Amino acid sequence: MLIRILAFLLETLFFVLIGATLLRAWMNYLRINMRAQPGIFVMAVSDWIVKPLRRVLPVAVAQSRVDWASVLAAFVLALLYALLGALLIGALSGGLQAMADLNLMLLPALLLAGLKMLLRVALQVAFVAVLAFAIISWVQPGSAMYVLLGRLTEPLLAPLRRVIPQIGGVDLSALVLLLLLQIGLMVLG
Repeated sequence: MLIRILAFLLETLFFVLIGATLLRAWMNYLRINMRAQPGIFVMAVSDWIVKPLRRVLPVAVAQSRVDWASVLAAFVLALLYALLGALLIGALSGGLQAMADLNLMLLPALLLAGLKMLLRVALQVAFVAVLAFAIISWVQPGSAMYVLLGRLTEPLLAPLRRVIPQIGGVDLSALVLLLLLQIGLMVLG
């Protein structure tokens, strides 16, 4: 029971950190104002890791349209999550000897677990953004949050809108994208 509680807390903490860095990268890519919410929150949560990475990246990379410091921060956090998860399970299930047995042979497994966590968080963040956009489009279509969520989700929805016709004046692209994101999460396990 204790292992499950600690694993849940660890996963929740890293979901917020990784999600914030990925959202920061996406918002910067789309040139969305970071001086309003959720930009303020995202920067407050991720500045401690993104700013140092920005300073060590080559200038050409740091100044490109893609916020590579935020992407790299998300990947580093995902790897740290995988490492801490392995250490937690090893320490609580097998004691100190299990932690000592953690060696370089586990590196590919840790990389895979980190990549899986990164992809899972990206899909979940996209799912929440699209779901919130769909709900707000029905409830408050003229609000500032609608505009923000529209800018965040439009690059994801636009390809589907070209293929899926409106039915009875209703845009079903968000529903289709939600289904695809959920299938992606199922495939990741």
